[in-house]
Amino acid sequence: MQIIDLTIDDKKSIQKVAGLLMAGFTEAWNDIEEALSEVEESLPKDRISRIAVEKDGTVVGWIAGQSNYRGNVWELHPLVVDESCRGKGIGRALVADFEACVKSRGGITIYLGTDDETNSTSLYGKDLYPDVLGKVMNMTNRNRHPYGFYKKLGYEVVGVLPDANGFGKPDIFMAKRVQASEESL
Repeated sequence: MQIIDLTIDDKKSIQKVAGLLMAGFTEAWNDIEEALSEVEESLPKDRISRIAVEKDGTVVGWIAGQSNYRGNVWELHPLVVDESCRGKGIGRALVADFEACVKSRGGITIYLGTDDETNSTSLYGKDLYPDVLGKVMNMTNRNRHPYGFYKKLGYEVVGVLPDANGFGKPDIFMAKRVQASEESL
């Protein structure tokens, strides 16, 4: 497997990535046109859009992101791996590659949102007000929610947006510093 840039002229890979999005995020995109639009939005040179491909050219994963805060912070969105290839280190490799790309562009921090729309954390179905942060501090993973994957890679929960996807369906925000602080330089 290798990780390469996804480019505007690679129509076959763009189609495959859109299909991965539809299969991996059943709640997010309603049709293939919406998924294709999401992929195409990741392709300008000021963004990062990388695919994991097998030796035969088969696309098995995709990661993308864009910069914010004058390039200091990058949003990782989205990450998807073909269901038949999960658990083989492809997601971990894509995240490591994304972190290296962000670092090479001078980025300091990466953040992401990881929704709970499927009762996968103890936050699901709950009224998080009052004391939102107290509930976040006691959050548990019920059903292999992706925040567990990101925690293993050094990302920390930095907040939550209650009801982002409807009552009791929060978006969980995570972040990781990828560049040494100026004091340690």
